[in-house]
Amino acid sequence: MDSREVGDLLEECLRAAESGALPSTQPTEAERRHYCSCRDCLCEELASLLQEAMEMKWPFVPEKWQYKQSVSSDDKTNLSDLISKHLLQLLAILKASIVAQETSTALAVVFLVDRFLYWTDESMRLLKITKLLHKRNRDTPVAPQLVIRQARVYLNSGKLQKAEYILSSLIDTSGATGCWVYHSESDKALVQAVSVQVRGMILQKLGLWLEGAELIWASLVGYYSLPQPDKKGIGTSLNILANILLSMNDEDFHAFRTNPDINLSLLGDVSHRLLLAAQAAKMAVIYSQYTSLYVLTNVGTQGTCLLSYSFSVQCPESQRRSFLLNSIEAFEIGLLTKTEGELVTSKQELHTFLKAAYSITVAHKWLGTPQKIVVQATHVCQKALAIFYDYCHADTKARDRLCAEIMHLVAQVKLLLRVEPFLNSDKGSFIPDKYRNTKDTPVSFTLEGFSKMMQRFQKYHTSLCKTTNCKGTKDEVDGPRLCITAMGTTIGALNTECSTEHCIEGKDTPKGSNSSAVDQPQQHDFCTTLGSTDDLGSSWQNFSLSGSGSPRQSNSSDTGSNANNFKANPSNQSCLTTEVEGERPNDMLKNTDKYKKHDCNSVSSNTAPRFAKPSTFSSSRSSDSGNFEVIQAGIETLDTVEDWVADASVTQKPPTGKGTPQSLSQLTLRTSSSSLSDSFNSKSSWEKIPPDVMSPIKGKPQPTNLSKAGTGQSSSDSDGSFFLLETVDSETGDSAHDPMFKINTSGPSSKPQPQESHKFHLEIDTEIESVFVKPDAKNSVTNHQPKLSQCASTETSSESSFEMLEENLKFQKSSEAPTEKESQKKNPLCFSCLKHNTLGDTVPTRQYSLSHQDYQALLAGVCSECLLKRLQSNTAQFKLKEHGTAHSALHLKFSKATGLWTARETCVYIGEPMGMEGKQRTAIWVQFLHQEERLSSYVGKDYLKPKQIQFHLKDVERQMTAQYYVTEFNKSLYDKEVMAQVFYIPSEALLILDGNEIVGCVTVEPYMLGEFVKMTNNTGKKDKRFQATEYGLAFGHFTYLLSECQEVVVDLQGWVTANGKGLTYLTDPQIHSTKTPRGPSNFGARGLRFFLEEQHGPECNSICQLLKLPPVDRKPHSSSESLGTYRY
Repeated sequence: MDSREVGDLLEECLRAAESGALPSTQPTEAERRHYCSCRDCLCEELASLLQEAMEMKWPFVPEKWQYKQSVSSDDKTNLSDLISKHLLQLLAILKASIVAQETSTALAVVFLVDRFLYWTDESMRLLKITKLLHKRNRDTPVAPQLVIRQARVYLNSGKLQKAEYILSSLIDTSGATGCWVYHSESDKALVQAVSVQVRGMILQKLGLWLEGAELIWASLVGYYSLPQPDKKGIGTSLNILANILLSMNDEDFHAFRTNPDINLSLLGDVSHRLLLAAQAAKMAVIYSQYTSLYVLTNVGTQGTCLLSYSFSVQCPESQRRSFLLNSIEAFEIGLLTKTEGELVTSKQELHTFLKAAYSITVAHKWLGTPQKIVVQATHVCQKALAIFYDYCHADTKARDRLCAEIMHLVAQVKLLLRVEPFLNSDKGSFIPDKYRNTKDTPVSFTLEGFSKMMQRFQKYHTSLCKTTNCKGTKDEVDGPRLCITAMGTTIGALNTECSTEHCIEGKDTPKGSNSSAVDQPQQHDFCTTLGSTDDLGSSWQNFSLSGSGSPRQSNSSDTGSNANNFKANPSNQSCLTTEVEGERPNDMLKNTDKYKKHDCNSVSSNTAPRFAKPSTFSSSRSSDSGNFEVIQAGIETLDTVEDWVADASVTQKPPTGKGTPQSLSQLTLRTSSSSLSDSFNSKSSWEKIPPDVMSPIKGKPQPTNLSKAGTGQSSSDSDGSFFLLETVDSETGDSAHDPMFKINTSGPSSKPQPQESHKFHLEIDTEIESVFVKPDAKNSVTNHQPKLSQCASTETSSESSFEMLEENLKFQKSSEAPTEKESQKKNPLCFSCLKHNTLGDTVPTRQYSLSHQDYQALLAGVCSECLLKRLQSNTAQFKLKEHGTAHSALHLKFSKATGLWTARETCVYIGEPMGMEGKQRTAIWVQFLHQEERLSSYVGKDYLKPKQIQFHLKDVERQMTAQYYVTEFNKSLYDKEVMAQVFYIPSEALLILDGNEIVGCVTVEPYMLGEFVKMTNNTGKKDKRFQATEYGLAFGHFTYLLSECQEVVVDLQGWVTANGKGLTYLTDPQIHSTKTPRGPSNFGARGLRFFLEEQHGPECNSICQLLKLPPVDRKPHSSSESLGTYRY
């Protein structure tokens, strides 16, 4: 099959559908004869399938083996094989039926080819054709499979609100959609089971492991309760459940397994979370053994679970090697599902092959395979990932060639690691005979039981359908007659006109000043946020996505000026006076009028970047184009001194005492040396592995170089993609001596003095050159930093990332011997805390060179305190220097519930900048092998100026803490029947490796599409235009109570629906806390007062009242009195 020919035919079909949507004459006789001729040429099997599709015989096109208890040899085939063989013929029929206006036939053909084209990343065009056909003839039914396909595409591209609406509608109406007629109640149950399964995937993407697992379990009950259990559905849900269990924390796992509605005996008698996940994945392999893609996906999950368990604290040392071998066997099964030269047309399949190739390399490394082989295999995987990134962004013509290159590299890994065929007596199956010996566990699920289970989720789905305002044309069907055209509309679009606040450089803009904007709107209760948070969320909104979710830059002429062409220009900016914590007198809590001195201009929703003049045109983009309006609310985060925390830390001398922990191996206190030679019962020594085991690969391999500013050192093993800055411990490093920061702090009315603005390019490499210098011994490195203007921006402040480093230094200087109080604070789940009774004598000569024990601790899980002890530095700073490179990395996840950071070895590709930068950070495209959703896009965030690793880690901790609080808030909303839900998208960290040395760090989170707004700041301001702000203030009130009046989440920004109900997705929060040391954006008790007295105010809003929250001026009797039992 030629991908180019397929793409050309699909384009012809789309043009025919677009022409047919216009009023025209009836088709000619020749066109009808051509249509009949095409249909008559179909083989008997395809003709029968087409007829059954037109008769609505099934809501999803079935595989032959999918519903059969006993599978014959003739059934061990896949629909994809049949479709692939006749795809061009089917597309020819599709075009002929469109031209002949045979809509029912055309939609039936779309139904048959849908799944295959989804795997080839062509769903976007096919769904456009479907919508056009349905608009032409609304009485023609659209299969539920196609409606759910639209939801899947929305999920992959980051349009979660739309995906949620589709799925909730199908669940709430028992699958009712358009004119589709079900032949049995079991078919309706099947549609509900699939819908709830995809909803579980959405919650998985949001990092809501417990809630997602409950939905996936419900889908399993649905699949099992059908008259003939759905093997394909069961296998898919088991694999998703395994992945969720892999990421789930132990606290959520306990709640899941003790849920009376869930009986995990289905998965056997294992009790450990990771082993249970491995068993679920193995069962998925058996259920899907006749389809290579499913086997590859499921054994990859199984191998990952086994590999993770081998690093866990609970894994007996004597069994570690056995689990490593079992994980290697699983990866080998997946790699053998295709041979070199076989056709691979799916982005998901290529990604999963690369993940299996890299994972098996990691397993071999820990098993003791000769390091030369591991080095070669690692480099091959990195090279393949770089090509895969190109594949995801290539046109149809280039994909076949790139796919062949990737699979050739995968074959090299198989050869290097000696992947040999296994014993398999069933030619139609892709799994070994030993797997088929696993006995089925009998289940007693019924349709009645599934119906009762769905009723427990019904309230949420019904409310979402009611609160979500889906704008469509008058003749579009909605509600129970939900169909494909209703999915292409903007859900509750916000007003396209909003005010944007500009900075005032030195003084207020004169009243008579000329403005390119329209009339100034009324003043709203909003202002900038102290601590400077960038509008990074909206920075990635000017891009459209392909059907699979790959990022593509929009070429639309109405998206405003290209962000890459902008430079900071003082004439375009009006700057607010910079405020920092400690400068504001107490009476400011009551007087906020001074913050309303700004120049507000009404601009279109496609607001230009912060550094540019705002456009005044209106958006004319179609809601189906993949581009969403960017709403830039008039709330900003007030800037603060650029490096307030970093500079303060420079003046502190790093601890050099004998007892100062410098490695996780020292924290684990093992009796043996921290040498790498004792890796997992292997005689092969880790210290023999050269630094280039995990060295990076660029899109085009070339000599590498890593430089250290201030040391003059360079390493031939690094490509220079990351830039490590060693700051100088000098008096001049303090902000008081830095010409960038001329601040008078002598009195309460003191303010920073306006500085000369600095024009700087947005390109990262230009920024790098300004700081990549060898400092003079008498001058601070920071003197060479660019002088950024003191303009307010909307990106999370660097200072907010790591709260008061000098406070943490006090802890580092504590006594070597732990006190009784300190011992009580040990985390019982932390590897380092558990191993604290044996002391290792060897300390790494380089802080960021990871030892064997470091890896073991990180892979097993360490508490935040131990991680910061090991990685915190007051001198070493990191900065991304260039893009287009592949690296080995440690993927770090943080759980607020357990306080643990857990790592996983992965491979990451650092893509291009997204086109816009904030004041503090820049957004870049990132792709890594262990990302939660293979078909989704991910965003990396890196600081514009070099920062220490702890800044990135604290960014993640803060966002995951906010997610923890908002999950409890949602439970309270649900229990009080307040039908709205708020989510924080998950944030994770990637430690970039060069060999065994950390050379960089970026944070990553899922890419989101939608209308980005800012509702509150981190002082007293709020934007009342959005009803979601009411929920945000109630959320702050709730967190204040839940934290026993010690914390409040502020600076709320993200993606909302127009009515403020339904779903809200947030990112980049700030937290005022008295639990942690104060910092420039954590104002401690003062911040709590800002929220209580100004932002929330003495009177509770309607949401607080509905939740029956105690007034904020008195403490609650119990911090958990508002909590309840929440179900999705």
